[in-house]
Amino acid sequence: MSATFANSWNLLVEKFISKPFLVGLLLSFFAIGAGVQSILKKSEYYPEVQKTYTHYNNYIIFKNSFEHLSSNKDIYKSYPEEHWDLYKYSPTFSFAMGFFAFFPDAIGLALWNLLNALILCIAVYSLPKLNLKQKGLTLLICIFELMTSMQNSQSNALMAGLLILSFAFMEKDKLLLATFCIIASVYIKIFGIVGIALFLFYPNKMKAVFYSFLWMMVFFCLPLLIISFQQLVFLYQSWGNMLANDYQSAYSLSVVGIINTWFNLDINKNLVLIPGCLLFLVPFLFRKNYRELTFRIFALASVLIWIIIFNHKAESPTFIVAMIGICIWYFASPFSRTNLALFLFAFILTSLSATDLFPKFIRVTYVKPYALKALPCVMIWVKIVYDMVRYNASEHLNVKI
Repeated sequence: MSATFANSWNLLVEKFISKPFLVGLLLSFFAIGAGVQSILKKSEYYPEVQKTYTHYNNYIIFKNSFEHLSSNKDIYKSYPEEHWDLYKYSPTFSFAMGFFAFFPDAIGLALWNLLNALILCIAVYSLPKLNLKQKGLTLLICIFELMTSMQNSQSNALMAGLLILSFAFMEKDKLLLATFCIIASVYIKIFGIVGIALFLFYPNKMKAVFYSFLWMMVFFCLPLLIISFQQLVFLYQSWGNMLANDYQSAYSLSVVGIINTWFNLDINKNLVLIPGCLLFLVPFLFRKNYRELTFRIFALASVLIWIIIFNHKAESPTFIVAMIGICIWYFASPFSRTNLALFLFAFILTSLSATDLFPKFIRVTYVKPYALKALPCVMIWVKIVYDMVRYNASEHLNVKI
């Protein structure tokens, strides 16, 4: 009887995982739940400034940036009376947040989280090669990282979704939509520009350049609907100054962070970033593999992980991007004990370490102080580069879970 029940349960779970609508519904439930949780939580006291802010502080930053933009204020200066921390995205993103600013916080935050969750869901299901079960598992495995991002009202799931969608559209030869997604990601967070490397795999490169330039102009000009050109130029100068100062100020959960915390080295970030860029580009030298779908999917996974582990501002909520990349790599790869071990290592140390399921003592004593959340991602990214360099199409003919 117990074996029959177990088989029935496994069949039910497998059917659920293979239904995009049900998985999307579950993600929507979590998105709304994350918003409700943030709204209901007590405000948090920040001793550094002796002020209290909401638990959806990032959403307040995004939303209020539109008010600052429309009032011809410098959106990159500090507004401690309204929120903690600075606004660090583009003027175009600030303009787009005007839609959410129209609603009360409870509704606007729920819509913002839904946008993040559903764009990611649509993007994963748009991927070629992976079957429905693998796509459903990818989203469910990443639910912890997704919740972390949404509980912090961040844009990281949206970023991951746009980069994956750009790849899916390129695979379908829909360059106009592919370039739209890439440039939209850049106007949210600059590191989205790394995704442009994926265009190397496809024909019509000049058309891709033209469309990219076209979308850049469109996104650049959108704020001109409510501000002057002079104010827009000023904002971009202010944004550049803020980012330049910000670049020198942190290590976070990145390769640089690991080097700094493990070896107590105050290393120049460029000494890590430049070799990281060169190593990222090495697989692109093997042009004969461009025609292989699995090779291209590995490149997408490499992009998603690279932009986190080489991001000096990477924090726990950003790792939804890297974890999605890890799942895509794992499910697109032929089974091996090494891959499985690395995947489980990432799931435990990267995803679970930030939750109450992980021993608090280990999290506080080792994981946080030594940036260990990033370690599995770094190891897997190196493995992806290795897999791409030694890529053999015959090994990837029959990929299974």
